[in-house]
Amino acid sequence: MSDAYGDRGNKDRSIANPDGQGSVMPKVSGKSHAAPGGPFLIGDTMTGGYGKGPDILHACTIAVEKGEIAVIVGPNGAGKSTAMKAVFGMLDVRSGSVRLDGEDITELSPQARVGKGMGFVPQTSNIFTSMTVEENLEMGAFIRKDDYRDTIAQIYDLFPILKDKRNQAAGELSGGQRQQVAVGRALMTKPKVLMLDEPTAGVSPIVMDELFDRIIEVARTGIPILMVEQNARQALEIADKGYVLVQGANAYTGTGKELLADPAVRKSFLGG
Repeated sequence: MSDAYGDRGNKDRSIANPDGQGSVMPKVSGKSHAAPGGPFLIGDTMTGGYGKGPDILHACTIAVEKGEIAVIVGPNGAGKSTAMKAVFGMLDVRSGSVRLDGEDITELSPQARVGKGMGFVPQTSNIFTSMTVEENLEMGAFIRKDDYRDTIAQIYDLFPILKDKRNQAAGELSGGQRQQVAVGRALMTKPKVLMLDEPTAGVSPIVMDELFDRIIEVARTGIPILMVEQNARQALEIADKGYVLVQGANAYTGTGKELLADPAVRKSFLGG
């Protein structure tokens, strides 16, 4: 993977949208209001679950700043993807809050959060398999009313293989290439923050390294990246900040280097 951690956030910001897309897409439900300062994106002491079911998250806090990569790791069933979905508004946060760029968005729907500048890439069913690569990217521009051709060109620069296969059905691509399409489509919204749910699931180690390199490049543009990962050791190697969850609660929090060096984390979650 690229050895480039110290200069994130100081390069081209053309893919990013510092002002978000809030003026383009109307709110679908709920209300938002000003909130005190703090991390650029934070799910603060979130407790909640799905529908009327039991709580899965227990006072869980995850946050990311501009230009950072924050990763959520932990054992299977720890609530990693659930925490991500809570930040994106896909389950009930019964206590705690979610704030984006100082604004409380706890009551907003996922659609409205996209309008506020959140880009979300789910682990599965994240592309339109019957559409071409370029049609998938164009679908990502659904909330935009400006000329998005420059953004497509930037995504092709980031993922050159997609340019070569732009007229090919996305369902014919390899797993790693599909993930690139999914990330590219999320970037088409010019997001203020990018959220990735296990982007390297099911891909080879070589493809995983390549995807992580591209994620680092996106972070360099200033876009905060919040990522859930099963490949904990590799993810923490590129992370500015890491969260280890156990049973829906924070077990360990620190920089990627701190967590990699922590004997308890290494023994319990990284294989010693």
